[in-house]
Amino acid sequence: MRPTLLATLLIIAASLSTSPAAAPAARTPVPVPSGHDESLRHEVQRAIDRGLAWLLTHQNSNGWWTTPDHPAVTALPLIALNGEPSGKHLKQPSPAIQRAYAFLLASAKPDGGIYATNMANYNTSLSLLALMSANRPEYDAAARKARAFIVGTQVDFGEKGRLDTPFDGGVGYGNKYSHSDLNNTLVALEALHHSRRLVADNKSADNKDLDWQAAIHFLQNCQNLPAVNAQPWVAGDAANKGGFIYYPGNSMAGGVTNSQTGRVALRSYGSASYAGLLSYIYADVKRDDARVIAVLDWLRGNFTLAENPGMGPQGYYYYLHLMTKALTAAGVHELETKDGSKINWRRELALRLMNLQKPDGSWTNDNARWWEKETPLTTSYSLIALEMVWRGL
Repeated sequence: MRPTLLATLLIIAASLSTSPAAAPAARTPVPVPSGHDESLRHEVQRAIDRGLAWLLTHQNSNGWWTTPDHPAVTALPLIALNGEPSGKHLKQPSPAIQRAYAFLLASAKPDGGIYATNMANYNTSLSLLALMSANRPEYDAAARKARAFIVGTQVDFGEKGRLDTPFDGGVGYGNKYSHSDLNNTLVALEALHHSRRLVADNKSADNKDLDWQAAIHFLQNCQNLPAVNAQPWVAGDAANKGGFIYYPGNSMAGGVTNSQTGRVALRSYGSASYAGLLSYIYADVKRDDARVIAVLDWLRGNFTLAENPGMGPQGYYYYLHLMTKALTAAGVHELETKDGSKINWRRELALRLMNLQKPDGSWTNDNARWWEKETPLTTSYSLIALEMVWRGL
């Protein structure tokens, strides 16, 4: 595998961004379907069919996509295949799907995690989501162990049981960095949310749950919101208030230094802010909570399908992927912008993704950061988004 993969799978890198180039260029625009949303649904279904066909013809014969070193990259295509609107891949899993699940199960460790050597939480969380998406009882035993493993990766620095550092309550890589971060925390919360049925009727000691209040503590410590976050880097200006950064003290979008005081205020950016909103929802923070209202306000003020706000083309498909998940989970049907206009974001996002689809049915980012030139990854992001959009049209 390529040495850069470790730093790229999660939209997480230690260094600040380089100057962004132009956003991914669209092909000749797809004509806006006339009539009702059912017409658009048919267009979206065709795009999904073409994308899934591309995935199925680009799988390794051993069951994985891209690399065997990171089961997460195989989990994403499986989630996309299982999300096909008609459910045909769920009803009759093809040999390709069966090989992919065999690979995931073979990657399980005695500790319950599903990984090769590193990025244990990320790989396990996405693998658990893939196992749950299959809705097959034979995967439940491995899924329960994976769930317990993820719960065990929650961070508690300082005095145990006290929320005495900004990182407490979050989740990190599991075995690469000592600190927690927003993207690892998101995938962990998402996996635990979607695997709740595994422990709903089983209160044994092995089914210890996450400390959800501690997780919320970490999330608000990643938010540019002075009312709940008193860290010195927090930006309360109109351009950043309410948005999110990567982890306490670090934003992929960089910061602004006050020339008089030397204080650095960190910039909010798009993919992190959708990750923050989605994480709050999984943690059952209510829609009328000031923290949720603040991030929704930031997202309304920075809505665009042309780029990942603050990051340009970097992580663009991940941004669209998270936008779809977060707005769907938040129950947002029309996004009202700061000027009062209302956007049918599902329709606009569907048209944008169809415009960007390659003739062979795939998607890829011309900007290589965070491995978005690896087509199985960006194709899976796009397909999962389109499948969710299809259900909302």
